[in-house]
Amino acid sequence: MKKLLALFVLSVSFFLVFNGCEDRSDLTAPPSLGGKSGDADLSKMVSLGNSLTAGYQNGTIYISATQYAYPYLIAKQAGVEISGLAVSDPGLGGRLEIKSLSPFTLFTNTKQGSIINLNYPLPFQNLGVPGALAYDVVSATSSTNCASALFGGTPNPYFDIILRNGTTGTKTPIQLALEQNPTFITLWIGNNDVLGYATSGGVSPSAPTPVPNFQAIYGAIANAITAAGKQGKGIVANIPDVTSIPFFNTVGPQIALSTPWYQLQALGVNGLVYQKSSGIGIADSVSLLRGTNLVTLRGSSYAPLLGQPTGKYYRDLGISVPAGIDTAKPFGFHPQNPWPNPLILDSDEIQTATTAINNFNTIISNFATAVNFGLVDINKLFKEIRQNDFTGGTVFNGRVFTTTFVTGGLFSLDGVHPTSQGQGIIANEFIKVINSKFNAKFPLVDVSAIPGSLIFSAKLSYQNGYPIIPIEVFNRLLF
Repeated sequence: MKKLLALFVLSVSFFLVFNGCEDRSDLTAPPSLGGKSGDADLSKMVSLGNSLTAGYQNGTIYISATQYAYPYLIAKQAGVEISGLAVSDPGLGGRLEIKSLSPFTLFTNTKQGSIINLNYPLPFQNLGVPGALAYDVVSATSSTNCASALFGGTPNPYFDIILRNGTTGTKTPIQLALEQNPTFITLWIGNNDVLGYATSGGVSPSAPTPVPNFQAIYGAIANAITAAGKQGKGIVANIPDVTSIPFFNTVGPQIALSTPWYQLQALGVNGLVYQKSSGIGIADSVSLLRGTNLVTLRGSSYAPLLGQPTGKYYRDLGISVPAGIDTAKPFGFHPQNPWPNPLILDSDEIQTATTAINNFNTIISNFATAVNFGLVDINKLFKEIRQNDFTGGTVFNGRVFTTTFVTGGLFSLDGVHPTSQGQGIIANEFIKVINSKFNAKFPLVDVSAIPGSLIFSAKLSYQNGYPIIPIEVFNRLLF
């Protein structure tokens, strides 16, 4: 994945230029370490995880983004290379791209690239699979027996093209990793065990993975690592709070800022009416602004319709208007035509997600102790960056980053996955812990030398205060 160095150029107007296009690779060129420094040996590194580990960005996998996934950046700083799935641009279909800046509009590029390294020797060293749950690390061997297929009914083809087990293979990601006799293991899994619940507004596919199940899975991973004699030869990352990412922090504040109080008062309501699983609830503009209730990024497709008579949400989904809903009423402002439940993560659902994350992170911390792995606190990192948004942002290598959608530079156009520079920031958190835990001196990545952040030479503007994102953009999105 990291062998091709073509730069990813979004299909945007001439108003965009890339930050960091000049060749500055000398700034991050590591010494010839051969993967070894102090007590750390990264000469044969394997990585287990999901889309974050794979380098999934803007809704798909493609080489000019995945080459900057944190496992490849860590390997580069250690002076080694690792193998992984490589797909030519624009990826395996469904890449999100910018159609225009004013009004800011996204579209889905339906063109497809091709897998570049089908004949690469088995197995890959980067075994991050987009859409993978913790369950999949110890149980999945194909698209038909992964968690999404068994529990949601949707096979995930990434398991077939990354694990490459064929029609008779029975090896799981942890087995494929350990059979390579790695000198170092990176593990970052569990995000999807809560993220699927949160991004669906708490209604689908189910509640977060039960804590006992999550505990058992990490116990199985620990047992496999111990049996292979790999204790003390790796690093694990915990799970960030879902409320730290722009998928949940973009539409709500825009509603709060762009809906005049006089309009609400004229409608005889204090704010938005939304549908809860137990009935109708109220989310006023102040609560949306402060994060008491969060509108998902999917809500951007319907936010411009607030206050209008409309049943567009149900038409887009191709379902009948539910009993009790009157689409002649002002959408989102009337109890008989409320903001649909899947577009809102309300306070109770936020608490459910937060509790799950806290429990999962305790399990991950205990796992790190049990197998003597380093622990990367990504949860703390993202929370700090999010908090700094309100005081001017966070500086990495002279560049300012925020969690703001698109312009913040940290997250890609899907509002969930990091940009290439965001991957560089994550890689550095891993390297810092490796250096501290193993008395190593691997150099950090110069984030400013990675292409990815966009400089807007023309002003980005929203229509009616909202980014225009067609609802079908999210139909293919994996986490």
